[in-house]
Amino acid sequence: MPVTVVPRPSIEPQLHPSSFQFIDVGVNLSDPVFRGSYRGKQRHEDDMEDMLQRSKAAGVVSQIITGTSLRESQEAAALAKRFGLYFTIGCHPTRVAEFDRHKGGPQAYLDALEKLISANLKGKGRVVAVGECGLDYDRLHFASEEVQRKYFRIQLALARKYNLPLFLHDFVKILREEGFAENDKALGVVHSFTGTPEEAIELMDMGFHLSVNGCSLKTEDNLRAAKTIRPERILLETDAPWCSMTGGHASKEHLASLPQSLRDVYFPPAARPEQFTTGKAVKGRNEPCAIGGVAWVIHKLHGVPFDKVVAKAFKNTCELFGLDDIEPNSPS
Repeated sequence: MPVTVVPRPSIEPQLHPSSFQFIDVGVNLSDPVFRGSYRGKQRHEDDMEDMLQRSKAAGVVSQIITGTSLRESQEAAALAKRFGLYFTIGCHPTRVAEFDRHKGGPQAYLDALEKLISANLKGKGRVVAVGECGLDYDRLHFASEEVQRKYFRIQLALARKYNLPLFLHDFVKILREEGFAENDKALGVVHSFTGTPEEAIELMDMGFHLSVNGCSLKTEDNLRAAKTIRPERILLETDAPWCSMTGGHASKEHLASLPQSLRDVYFPPAARPEQFTTGKAVKGRNEPCAIGGVAWVIHKLHGVPFDKVVAKAFKNTCELFGLDDIEPNSPS
């Protein structure tokens, strides 16, 4: 008599978010969208604290707020103090024309950046890197190549003076000219890495870490590059409120296997800004809680257990930025 074999239903692993810890190394908390303002128009109430609570529920134990200009570095400092986070100080390549436009001139702008660094070197809420600085030749309408190079070199001098890591955009030639050679101490991180596998290897060999987010996992070429990042060099970030992981990205197929127990906290229910609901995320606005999704894709690309990817990125972050006041979870 034939026997009918009924396949057992697949059992989804029950992974609890509290088992994993993250540090988002690149988040733009000074962006007004976290206070409900979009392009100068107030669309909903300030939900910064709710957003941070969602991040904590997803295992984000700390964040590094990115400074992209003098004003935004000052705002980042205030937010870091308020919420017990960390921040960077610097001027993005598309903003360096501010040095020349500053009322006191370039030296006064630089002095203000340095004063902000020297006043925030210790304790919770401290500065942990110089940046975001570098070069951006795709947007020269903001600042010419010459101006970008000039003020990039000046910011490199600040990093050397205070022995701080760099939070960088693009830069290899100038770094070599300035003597940032292989194995130089505390070189820093290439934020939002979207380069080629060859560029990834060159940067790692120079001594840099590479930080990945949704934009780093957008295309098949991006995924190939991400696979070349060595475990000891990888960091995780969201670049929130930018660089969301969307359905049209190459990362989608890897996210399909994300267990529901994690999906619910890494990608919580969201409503459009005009339909804002207290306690819900906002559609189209990335949040630090999504960092777990970034880690999941790296885990699938590398074939390394999820917990190992998360723990390694956490350790790398603490070591690079000197975050010895953050304790990892004790192994169960």
